[in-house]
Amino acid sequence: MFWSSVIVILLTLIGVAIGRFRWFSMNRATIAVVGATALVVLGAISLDAAYKSIDLSTIVLLFAMMILNANLRLAGFFDLVATKLAGLAHSPQILLMVTIFISGLLSAFFLNDTIVLVFTPLVIQWTRAMRLNPIPYLIALVTAANVGSSATIIGNPQNMLIGAASAIPFTTFAGYLAPPAILGLAVIWGVIILVYRGKLTSKEPIKIDERRYRVHTPLLQRSLVATAALVVLLFAGVQVSLAAMTSASLLLITRRLKPERVFREIDWSLLIFFSGLFVVTAAVEQLGLSEKLFSWANALLQQGVGGLAVFSALLSNLVSNVPAVLLLRPVVSAMSDPDRAWLTLAMATTFAGNLTLLGSVANLIVAEVARRHGAILTFSEYLKAGILITFITLTVGILWLMLI
Repeated sequence: MFWSSVIVILLTLIGVAIGRFRWFSMNRATIAVVGATALVVLGAISLDAAYKSIDLSTIVLLFAMMILNANLRLAGFFDLVATKLAGLAHSPQILLMVTIFISGLLSAFFLNDTIVLVFTPLVIQWTRAMRLNPIPYLIALVTAANVGSSATIIGNPQNMLIGAASAIPFTTFAGYLAPPAILGLAVIWGVIILVYRGKLTSKEPIKIDERRYRVHTPLLQRSLVATAALVVLLFAGVQVSLAAMTSASLLLITRRLKPERVFREIDWSLLIFFSGLFVVTAAVEQLGLSEKLFSWANALLQQGVGGLAVFSALLSNLVSNVPAVLLLRPVVSAMSDPDRAWLTLAMATTFAGNLTLLGSVANLIVAEVARRHGAILTFSEYLKAGILITFITLTVGILWLMLI
């Protein structure tokens, strides 16, 4: 049974890393659920333990943020912000700066996957209006979304996991990780300018067609009130998942917008994926594999912030960042300075997602949406900037967390 369970765990992690199995029509969510079920059937973890392993605090937080994002998106908020700011871009360099700023800032407060999904078509529209190559701007968009999302607990799924596991207050988390995120956005701008020097030129002013989007004012007003309520609750020290669910609940009290319309915007697949992964990683712990897996890396992990950051970044690119966080939870919680270790894990697993095109879900979303709009972002083209951005931002993040 032991080795059968190990094989199931390996197949599950491989499937999650690559996103699918060639011979089956399966995605990350179904792979995680099938793996979790198989481990219960094999006796690697009991059904009761499997139920208890699912962290409802994280699931509730994800669900609540999806409701908030769905309302803002349906109200036209993201299109409105993007269009107004893009109108200020009178040169390719300023457009690059605007793209990075919008993506990084919004990703800190809303899920980075949502931001890139909404903004990829807009960036392509802007660059084509100025007769520019959209690829540098798409790379800037997604790398800024990843880096910006590291600044807060609600910026990305792995931070939500870390927030629930560590109980670090929202303001403390942001106080430590917002500065390296801001520096990281500056790094992205510099790297894109360097890699694509001489190619970011255009004589065409950007032309914004404001008829391409609609703003639903009543829904927008309610969504902004709910967002403001969330921010107030978070800064008041209310538990993050409760604050998010309170904000989401305000938006569910409506006379016009049907609940079915909002629920169609929810990424149910992501919630199922998380639930399955919770069970798989709990089975890893129960089988004693965590100690065996990381015993050889103890020397590196005990080197403080630098060692943990490097190991986390490598593991994230091997199995993806969410599984990496789940696998490292017992190791990090047992460290001498767990809060600093949690913050290091959040920074490293997020920044590491910028290394390759396959490094994060946001990267894959941008590549796929861009392809549907006729812009091909290849693995090798992304790598030109991705390597430099990841190396420099990780270095900045490590130095920051070592010095404070």
